Amino acid sequence: MKTVAILHNIRSVINVGAIFRTCDAAGISKIYLTGITPTPLDRFGRTRNDLAKAALGAEKTVAWEFLPEIKTVLENLKKENYKIVAIEQSSTSIDYKKVQEKINPDENVTFLVGNEVDGIPKDILDLCDIITEIPMKGDKESLNVSTAFGIAVFRILNI
Repeated sequence: MKTVAILHNIRSVINVGAIFRTCDAAGISKIYLTGITPTPLDRFGRTRNDLAKAALGAEKTVAWEFLPEIKTVLENLKKENYKIVAIEQSSTSIDYKKVQEKINPDENVTFLVGNEVDGIPKDILDLCDIITEIPMKGDKESLNVSTAFGIAVFRILNI
């Protein structure tokens, strides 16, 4: 099984760095950064110290690529037979504890997370194979995107 991640329109550099670190820990081979998501390098090609501080070097060990248009990334991954798993609240989402049942052990998987406030747009969710969410028991509607990513990925990959 090959696993990759897509971070779409993530605003926070700290969240991006934390997800890099989680991807390294989970053995995710590549991260696609799309939309407004910050990259490990600034527009002048210099290392972003704020991202590097949260990633603790994972920005150097996990391959990454920036592409402004997410639909291109999704189309290419689907051609490579990746199952797209969006981590998002939706009326059609399933409990994250049940996703593993829907993935074959040798199947390639892409984990997709979106904007901290607006989430993943519906037209992008429509392109995904599975939409999953983590049930909330408290007063808050959701977890921080980097926290939710880690919980879901580790459970789904059975790490």
